[in-house]
Amino acid sequence: MDRKIRKPSVAGMFYPEDSTELKNLVLSLLDENKPSKKYNNIVGIVSPHAGYIYSGKSAAVAYNVLNDNSNFETAIIVSPSHQEYFKGCCVFDGDAYETPLGEVPIAKETAKSIVDNSETVFFGNMGHKEEHALEVQLPFLQVIKDKFSIVPIVIGDQSIQYILELAKSLTKVVDDKTIVIASSDLSHFHSKEKASELDNVVVNRINNFEFKELYNDLALRNCEACGGGGIVALLETADIIGHNKAEVLSYTDSGNVSHDFSSVVGYLSAVVYEKE
Repeated sequence: MDRKIRKPSVAGMFYPEDSTELKNLVLSLLDENKPSKKYNNIVGIVSPHAGYIYSGKSAAVAYNVLNDNSNFETAIIVSPSHQEYFKGCCVFDGDAYETPLGEVPIAKETAKSIVDNSETVFFGNMGHKEEHALEVQLPFLQVIKDKFSIVPIVIGDQSIQYILELAKSLTKVVDDKTIVIASSDLSHFHSKEKASELDNVVVNRINNFEFKELYNDLALRNCEACGGGGIVALLETADIIGHNKAEVLSYTDSGNVSHDFSSVVGYLSAVVYEKE
């Protein structure tokens, strides 16, 4: 029986297509973007998903935090859907995701548990075909971790009922060997000043662990985050299992690279954990 492999969709665009060049770039980003402190009992991270030239530095800080706590065996990656709309959340029904650095196997038992414990999380290929937000997380994981598996989840509708259902099902599987990665960028195509104003709402909500308020702010357009539902689901999951600390690790925007401050995209990375 043929294996179902999700081939890379944005290699050569969002990150290098050549495996050596890609690995060297990720290693360089990790080496140059260290967190200021250590974190224990990590539930997950928030990581941006633009081209590495724009958001790679911010992402690298979060992956360094994971690298310091690399006892996880499974990464559940929660991504928004940029390409297609559908109700609920779709877990890839294949055998592996592939990048230029090789294949990453699907954690099928964990995936089945997530689906079995939810009415609105299902197996399929919806949202996975060309989605970059999930794919760009993988090379970072492949560089910091030799052996691991993933559960790739794309959210097709970020309405609150689907986010709460996802969080509820994630609580059944998250433990010290399983972490959650919420893939999200922030505001899009505002001036740097306006972007900073909008993005600071998200930064403060994450730092204060105010996930209900964050969802309301997103719904009321007090801020923007294309993967905001995934951030809320991660924080809600952490809260239910008793981990109630979060901290933004890095914030930046595309203007820092393009030097066009009239229309920027915001990026942050964050860690969700529990203090000992």
